[in-house]
Amino acid sequence: MATWLHRTPTGVRLAIRLNPNAARNDLGPLERRADGSWHLKARVTTAPEGGRANAALMKLLAKTFRLPVSKISVASGATNRNKQIDIEGDPEALHTLFNNWIKDRFP
Repeated sequence: MATWLHRTPTGVRLAIRLNPNAARNDLGPLERRADGSWHLKARVTTAPEGGRANAALMKLLAKTFRLPVSKISVASGATNRNKQIDIEGDPEALHTLFNNWIKDRFP
C-alpha cells in the first residue's frame, strides 16, 4: 500500500489526487487506482485557477504536518488532479511521519 509515498535523496515524494472546489480542506484517505497503485486524496476549497489550488494544497500539507511551505513543491501534475509532491527534509524522518499519520488517522 505504500506506493503513495517514496523516499527520494532529498526527502519524500507523495502521490496525491487533488479535488479543488471542495466543501472543506482535508487530507485522506488513501485510494487505490485502477493500475493497483495508491494515492492520498486531498481536498481544497480553492478553485484550480492560476495555481491557487496547488498553493492551497501545499499550505494544507504544511499545516497538517507542521512543515515549512518552502520545503513543499509540485514535482509533476501542476495542471492535473494527479500530482507528485516533493517534500524536502530527512527522508527517513519524513517517511516515518507520513506513515504514522496514515496509520493513526486511517487504522
